[in-house]
Amino acid sequence: MKKPITYFILSTLFVFVAGCNESEVKQISKEGAVETILNVDHLDDTHDIIVTTHKIWVKNELIKTTVHKDTIPTLGLSYQEAENSDGDKKTVPLKRDYELYITVK
Repeated sequence: MKKPITYFILSTLFVFVAGCNESEVKQISKEGAVETILNVDHLDDTHDIIVTTHKIWVKNELIKTTVHKDTIPTLGLSYQEAENSDGDKKTVPLKRDYELYITVK
């Protein structure tokens, strides 16, 4: 099952208070912002690909987009109980996803 993890980080709009509080951004200000998109996709049984995209916005215009791809080791499998429409339960393997932590300065 391929389910990419997508996080939008907007460095000019995040507000951190006391290192713990964060605010969720519904719409970015394109007057002057860096929009960062992180995506981790499962490539095969031993590798994942992390894709980092940066969009630079100045005066409501997209000035530049950069994309960086890197291959990283997979975290292996976890097992979860699943149920089909008939109510039958079965333990199925799922590829583990990375947790993403972002530091904005």
